[in-house]
Amino acid sequence: MKRVCVIGLGNFGFHVARTLYEDGHEVLAVDTDREKVQGMRDHASLAIIADASNKDFLVGQGIDKMDAVVVSTGERSHLATLITLHLKELGLKKILVKALNEDHGRILEKVGATQVIFPEKDMAIKTARSIASPNILEFISMGEGYSLSEAEPPANFIGKSLAQLDIRQQHGVTVLGIRDGATNQFVLLPPASKVIEENDLLLFVGTTKSLEELFRAKG
Repeated sequence: MKRVCVIGLGNFGFHVARTLYEDGHEVLAVDTDREKVQGMRDHASLAIIADASNKDFLVGQGIDKMDAVVVSTGERSHLATLITLHLKELGLKKILVKALNEDHGRILEKVGATQVIFPEKDMAIKTARSIASPNILEFISMGEGYSLSEAEPPANFIGKSLAQLDIRQQHGVTVLGIRDGATNQFVLLPPASKVIEENDLLLFVGTTKSLEELFRAKG
């Protein structure tokens, strides 16, 4: 179980907090808006009305002991920046902050954000990829040009073993795992003799370019 603080309870912050709480994590939700806090109380371990830009408040609530803090203050970019700076000074190892734009994102990184989030941009990219490669179920950027994706096998993979496909040599992509779509059983680092079935879901890792080319050609 993780201990997470979510600061800012607009649509983004609300759904992050609720999802974490429903998954069994301890969630502290914070906002200055009484109505938003009241709407969060059934979806968080604790929801409080407070100004998270006050460093004394952060210390008093033990925010520095949290596993992660998510900052989502809407259009108040200066507030997100100040809170991020305080969190960095308190020694938080994981600070995820919603940015308004690329410039704001660069500022957040400089003051201490460990991950900058661009919800609209990220969703736009995900939507575009789902149109271009509909058999890709999940596509996660890992930085440095690499991505992780879970996808249905291309039609020409079905009935062949990993050894026959030689995916790494042919496409520059590695199969990290295979999930049986019928039983949901997951095999990590499957053997070369594993034959790809129609219901399988494959977990790939490789350069983003290699993954896109694989599914553009075979999807």
